[in-house]
Amino acid sequence: MAQAVTSRVTRQTVGAIADGAFKVALAAVYIAGAAPLGRLLGTPAWLMVVSGLALLIGGGIEIGYTRSRSMRTYTRLMVAYDSGWVLTALVGALMAWQGSSAGGEVWIWYQAAAPISFAALLIAAKPAQTASV
Repeated sequence: MAQAVTSRVTRQTVGAIADGAFKVALAAVYIAGAAPLGRLLGTPAWLMVVSGLALLIGGGIEIGYTRSRSMRTYTRLMVAYDSGWVLTALVGALMAWQGSSAGGEVWIWYQAAAPISFAALLIAAKPAQTASV
């Protein structure tokens, strides 16, 4: 009996691809504008580049695995990633509001570590089920 993989593009698939594409675009901005963005956020330029590379790798892996991982896995990982992103942004803003210069670093360090964690969990996840005909 032959097995066929259905190539159905759903809104969730488009969302996962868009999420990965956003990470890749943000990576380009971080790498290209490392020095001025670093000054604005109070972070060293090298950290902006490291964060950009992590986003580039994570976003690329996210796009590449859309056909082989379940959207349930993607959704859970995206919710966790985005929740951490919001929480870290709030912590960074609170630190900046209280006069600390480390708020930008906290936020950028998260963006350096989280995409790699996201990608590793995505790679480690079980492949999506294929439909049989």
